[in-house]
Amino acid sequence: MGKTLIEVARSLKDSKKKVQLIYAFNGAGKTRLSRAFKEMIAPKNTDDENGDEAEQSRRKFLYYNAFTEDLFYWDNDLAQDAEPKLKIQSNSFTDWILRERGDSDIVKNFQRYSSDKLTPLFQEEDVVKAGKKTGEKTYPEVVFSFDTGTESSGNLKISKGEESNFIWSIFFTLFQEVVSILDEPAKDKRESNDFDQLEYVFVDDPVSSLDDNHLIELAVDLAGLVKSSKSDLKFVITTHSPLFYNVLCNELSNKAYKRQPDDTYKLTYNPNKEFKKHRLEKQVDGLFKLTEQATDSPFSYHLFLLSELQSAIKSGQVKKYHFNFLRNILEKLATFLGYKHWSALLQKTADGKSDPFANRILNLSSHSAHAGEEIADIEDKDKEKLDDLVKYLIQTYGFRSQEEQPG
Repeated sequence: MGKTLIEVARSLKDSKKKVQLIYAFNGAGKTRLSRAFKEMIAPKNTDDENGDEAEQSRRKFLYYNAFTEDLFYWDNDLAQDAEPKLKIQSNSFTDWILRERGDSDIVKNFQRYSSDKLTPLFQEEDVVKAGKKTGEKTYPEVVFSFDTGTESSGNLKISKGEESNFIWSIFFTLFQEVVSILDEPAKDKRESNDFDQLEYVFVDDPVSSLDDNHLIELAVDLAGLVKSSKSDLKFVITTHSPLFYNVLCNELSNKAYKRQPDDTYKLTYNPNKEFKKHRLEKQVDGLFKLTEQATDSPFSYHLFLLSELQSAIKSGQVKKYHFNFLRNILEKLATFLGYKHWSALLQKTADGKSDPFANRILNLSSHSAHAGEEIADIEDKDKEKLDDLVKYLIQTYGFRSQEEQPG
């Protein structure tokens, strides 16, 4: 029987899962669902003259959807055609992340999804009320420059894909900060109490105009953030992209462990308890059907990961996220074969211990927000080791080389 979007939103709210992933075609109602869900969690009282209740409602629910991108628009400087600017409509969360945390993490995230030579520069203005400065700052626009090392070009109008990357980078940085703040269980010890009432983060299709490589990296980052969250914060993620869905599905279906001082591993994320995946369909009568997906990955994505690894190795285009592909395959294989940790599948040293490259994989496939833990360039020895390990997995565990599969 079909349901209204309000009823679908209520079923999502009633779930106790930490994260719910929804696949739906474009036009099936994902964005409208995000708005219905927001109104259910944090209804806005338009009769509140002071806006206090409206502000509190926003503190219960954070979301990224098509309307988020509408907060950004171009001033193309048509008269002079010299200084195009990306304008930012007044937004309390954008101002908060820039005022409290600065722009360094936003720039790092953006450059990872685009180019380390392309740099955004936020323009700062004083907040003025009743003709007086309040002492607060707002950030109404941003300009972009491209620095090759030998020459620099300023005031660029970036592409639509780069613009989408940039907007997502702002909100993903906000999500990272919120998760980090809420991970402190004692409210009186948190860096900020602005998000003490936050219940949900709703992410709706942050993949428009992204190429596959950046889409995969974005999905891995988002899944890693969700799995790292220690608080009661819940996440709902929707998408129309099979590739984005599958990467998220694979990442969120894997358990997460934290290494202990005695070299054992403690389970920190269990998908059996914390993860649920759905498919949303719009029916001919205008109602909706939300179906739980019981299979591990509805688009059979694992062999594609192996194929992508082999292609990257063959072309010499190994990137950081390819090591995450490898870890993903190892985790799935370890679960299938009954091992507690994927490092048990690696080649053994002379004394019978797992190859120390396991720690290297762990570091390379980590997507921490801390700049010191990010690895921009992959060393040749790591690329060679990746090739050796992929060959070892194929030979040892019976994979057919995906390059040999018929098209």
